[in-house]
Amino acid sequence: MSNNKQLEQLDQWFSEITKNLPNLTKPQAFVLALWSFGMTIVKSSGLTSVVNILAPMLTKSKDGKILKQKRDSLRQQLRQWCYDAIDKTGVKTGNKRSEINVETCFPFLLKWIMSLWKSKQLALALDATTLADCFTVLVVSVLYRGCAIPVAWTILKGNEKQSWRREWLRMLRLLKPGISDDIMVIVLSDRGIYATWLFRRIRRLGWHPFMRKSVVGTFRPDCWHDFHPISSFAKNPKTNWSSQGTLFKTKDRQLKCTLLAYWDETSKEAWFIITDFPPETANACWYGMRAWIEQGFKLIKSGGLQWHHTRMRNPNRAERVWLAISVATLWLLSVGGEADATIPESTILEITDAFGFRSFTKFRMTSIFRQGWNIIFMSLLFHEPLPLGCFIPEPW
Repeated sequence: MSNNKQLEQLDQWFSEITKNLPNLTKPQAFVLALWSFGMTIVKSSGLTSVVNILAPMLTKSKDGKILKQKRDSLRQQLRQWCYDAIDKTGVKTGNKRSEINVETCFPFLLKWIMSLWKSKQLALALDATTLADCFTVLVVSVLYRGCAIPVAWTILKGNEKQSWRREWLRMLRLLKPGISDDIMVIVLSDRGIYATWLFRRIRRLGWHPFMRKSVVGTFRPDCWHDFHPISSFAKNPKTNWSSQGTLFKTKDRQLKCTLLAYWDETSKEAWFIITDFPPETANACWYGMRAWIEQGFKLIKSGGLQWHHTRMRNPNRAERVWLAISVATLWLLSVGGEADATIPESTILEITDAFGFRSFTKFRMTSIFRQGWNIIFMSLLFHEPLPLGCFIPEPW
């Protein structure tokens, strides 16, 4: 493979990052391009793996001479990109250009996605994942074609009990500038993240909460006199019920909302979903998209970029690696999703539930992550311009 061609492809990717993440300095954007480019090719977020694939590429011919960046210097460049300013060698403390503030990238990551988004509907999901006893990662992801792209995250030390309230509210606030007001946004969360304060914050942002609730608590539909246990609204399978009303009997905890009770006969238990949509416009099946963030975690870990093998123990450094992971995932899913959208619907097995609703998990022989990697790798192999896809969501 021609080194000059490889450098042209890397330069193309560097230009794409500088265009979409203007908050980064050019040196920061260049190392981010190295990290995400190397991750994508080798399908690993490990430093050694990325160095091993990039070092031979960063060789070019000039005036008959071979100029090659030493492997050790490349390794140090990638490593120091993850460091706090005070930990870097040869850098004065307080130099703002020397340390990446990951949070400033969140709205730009979302804007990048929305600039390629071919729909007026967007689904975000909130969830947490762990890495053994080392880290707990709180993540907000864009849901797309059975996968998820992290656009905001906070990495905490493992086994430390916290409410996470401040972290969730901060990440949602930071993401707000990344979405225009003409986009309908739903925010999905599982039972472990449900909270009244989170429901209200999502509404204040102009978005729509779509939060699964445990069976603990009571609900009173409008025009009913008494509160009833939440579990009583879906006692048996093949239940699809909804109503506006009041959640919780205690006055200082009460919340006006819509309760969706849904129990497909193929499921072990019912879904109880709290939202602000009117009952006639809300569809409990939308909650099926929340499972896509689990697939996103799998792709970041064992199913794709191998982050579960990291030796990092510093949360700040790990957050910067996640920035490269986010950019690499964005690239892979945009290319793979665009290819997936061209597959004729008539050739795909469509799954429906007991009520005849179309499943959100389309049966795919190959994930869009893998499709994206195949296309990008072939473009590198044949010295073609890098493919830069777009996002074509499936209709809800």
